[in-house]
Formats: sequence, C-alpha cells, structure tokens
Amino acid sequence: MKSLAAIVGSVCLLLSATAHADQAVTVTRAGSQPSSTGAAAYFTGAVRIDSRFQGSDPARVGGGIVTFEPGARTAWHSHPLGQTLIVTAGVGLVRQWDGPIQEIRPGDIVWIPPGVKHWHGAAATTGMTHIAIAEALDGKTVTWMEQVSDEQYAR
Repeated sequence: MKSLAAIVGSVCLLLSATAHADQAVTVTRAGSQPSSTGAAAYFTGAVRIDSRFQGSDPARVGGGIVTFEPGARTAWHSHPLGQTLIVTAGVGLVRQWDGPIQEIRPGDIVWIPPGVKHWHGAAATTGMTHIAIAEALDGKTVTWMEQVSDEQYAR
C-alpha cells in the first residue's frame, strides 16, 4: 500500500500537469528576430543585442544575447531581482559601485544581486558576448543610471 505522502505527491504532479496541459513548448529559431543596437542612453560604444526573450505570465524571466565591441559597456544600472550573465565569447569586465573591476571570460557565470549598482562590457582591446538574464518586478527589469566615465572604465 502506498504511503499518504506518495499519494499526495502523485496527485500534486497530476494536478500540475493538468494545469499546464494546454501550454506548448515554444522554439524561437536563431536568426528569426532582427538584431538591435544598444541605445546610446544606456551603452557606450558599439553594442548589439540578439535573441531577446521574455517569459509569459506567470514567468518573470527575460533576457538576450549581448555583444560588446572592444571598449563598449553598459551605463551604471541595477536590477530589482538581480541579474545573471553567462559569458560566451571574448574578454569582458564587470564592476559594482565602489568595487574593483573584475575580468570575465567564456564559461564564467556572473551573479549581480538585487539592487547592486554595476556595469559590464568588453575589455579595452577585446570584444565580449554574454547571455543576460533578469527577472521583472512589477514589470521592470532594470533601472538605468549615469554613463560609466572613461576614468571609471579604466580603473
């Protein structure tokens, strides 16, 4: 005879599967979305954003693939629920306010905690690409701030 915990677990799995039975897996094909240029208000230098994604309600996750040419970077910004960066190519830099610049390379995973003022981008002589992932809080994923000065970038 099954234990009560096993029966309850089976019922929960069945209800969960039933609740989402009308949903289907979605595949967004590579190249099916146009690239966009990072807006000058939020980036310094040449930045390309590809493969943007946004989860459907109730999911709050979204992101994209961001490529920075050498010397390009974000403005200072923060995320209400934090941000994860997965470096896929090149050499990059990340810095939180009043912290040291840290070099990041392919395979590195960077976690930026909620509300931490920071910037990230490419090294001075090498481009960098990362996957950026953040969750929305009340529909907002980022608070943009001032540009990173050349002095702040060079430190």
